[in-house]
Amino acid sequence: MTNTRGNPSTQDGFKASWRKAAIKAGVHGRLTFNDLRGTTVTMLSEAGCTVPEIATITGHTLKSVDQILERYMSRTKNMATSAIIKLDEWRRTKKQQTL
Repeated sequence: MTNTRGNPSTQDGFKASWRKAAIKAGVHGRLTFNDLRGTTVTMLSEAGCTVPEIATITGHTLKSVDQILERYMSRTKNMATSAIIKLDEWRRTKKQQTL
């Protein structure tokens, strides 16, 4: 990340920028930068990104991404439906290949 002059951000500079953005967004004192990173991990996963893709974007290790997803990823009806659609498509493709 860079500052307004295009130089690498310092830790203090980033903290100050984060605090200003959090106040502007109305979340100061409720969310941390790590909360944002964790939310980004789950959103990228829901968008269909792989664990290595997510780790590349967020800077987490592969293991950390897996741990975040294990803890915070909601198992929803939409996810289950998506999995069934993928299974059905795989079965149709496999059946066509054997004909």
